[in-house]
Amino acid sequence: MPDLVSIDYLVSPGGILNGDIRVPGDKSISHRALMLGAIAIGETRVDGFLQGEDTLATLAAFQSMGVKIQRNNDCLTIQGVGLLGLQPPAAALDLGNSGTSARLMAGLLAGQAFDCSITGDASLRQRPMQRIIEPLLKMGAVISAGPQGKLPLQIRGGRKLSGINYTLPVASAQLKSCLLLAGLYADGKTCINEPVLTRDHTERMLETFAVKLERQDRQICVAGGATPIATRVFVPADLSSAAFFLVGASIAEGSDITLTRVGINPTRNAVIEILCQMGADISLINVSEVSGEPLADIRVRSSALKGIDIPENKVAIAIDEFPAILVAAANARGVTRVRGAVELRVKESDRIAAMASGLRALGIVVKTKDDGIDVTGGQLTGGTVESFGDHRIAMAFAMAGLRASGPVRIHDCGNVDTSFPGFPDLAAEGGLLIEVITDD
Repeated sequence: MPDLVSIDYLVSPGGILNGDIRVPGDKSISHRALMLGAIAIGETRVDGFLQGEDTLATLAAFQSMGVKIQRNNDCLTIQGVGLLGLQPPAAALDLGNSGTSARLMAGLLAGQAFDCSITGDASLRQRPMQRIIEPLLKMGAVISAGPQGKLPLQIRGGRKLSGINYTLPVASAQLKSCLLLAGLYADGKTCINEPVLTRDHTERMLETFAVKLERQDRQICVAGGATPIATRVFVPADLSSAAFFLVGASIAEGSDITLTRVGINPTRNAVIEILCQMGADISLINVSEVSGEPLADIRVRSSALKGIDIPENKVAIAIDEFPAILVAAANARGVTRVRGAVELRVKESDRIAAMASGLRALGIVVKTKDDGIDVTGGQLTGGTVESFGDHRIAMAFAMAGLRASGPVRIHDCGNVDTSFPGFPDLAAEGGLLIEVITDD
């Protein structure tokens, strides 16, 4: 087997971000549109589908289970097979680096008639799966995991599922979504209670596919046997991907960019609220709604940022954007404090440790906590940063290079393609002085 190509980013200081930029489609919405289109009745068309490694792993998994899917760039045509039309795959479903795929697919597959297994790359095999296994067992699924409750998962088919009333022990949209999908296959009603609000893309997508939900306060219920009906889905640009440009334009003096047709779902937009509290100059233009999701053009101009105590009720909503937010904190006046973010420890990397390591390498004073981090703003130096194979860490430090006093080199950036294919080219087009260095 040939050695994998090593990819580094080298960012020179002094860039300015300007112009109109369209980041790729929303990863969370792309996953869900594909999953529901596969088990719907009829033909679903998805426009704006993210062509990242994570979403393409989901696509390949459904193709291996007999779903006919045509892809023309970012447009998909999916021939739905209905709730029970999936076929047994010939091998384990390899979902690469995608935690969303693994957790949501486990719920969907728990109600199938056939046995199957789910695996992934080395990073995904380290992420916790016990949180989905326990409630699925309560529903009657037969599912087992590898050591310490991690991948691979073995799922036995032909099991009768029953609806449950379940309170999420952690703030996790993936866990909630897993159980809602399993609820489609269960007898009776499945109700999920959220102590802390999490992103609601699954609920919106289910309703777009004509699945009726009961929503009251922070409880969501779905009736077993509700079959999705094919539809047309428009995927907005991904706010988590846009977040790197929101931060980059905020910290690079003279920047003025507009990010077009970005999803601004209220259960996702805490990154905008946090940056505005820090003093960012962000405005929403051309607000509309498509396929049940609000979107807007987002204009960002450079501004002086200040450190804040980030409200804990915003943490779960902005969990994927914290690598970018912490780069903003490093360029803000004063101290930014984050608490209640223990979930950052179990992402594609330990993002608290990874960001602390990188920021220290660039001369920033950082203190870490079990569930958070304190960042004291200052002048970033040049230096070398490890991404730990984490796409969001890599892109965050690429933007940090805008304000560093010397070049910033980020190691191991190959996984950026999981969520943001073409990032260095688009960032360079916007004004980031970035070079891609490969070593094969």
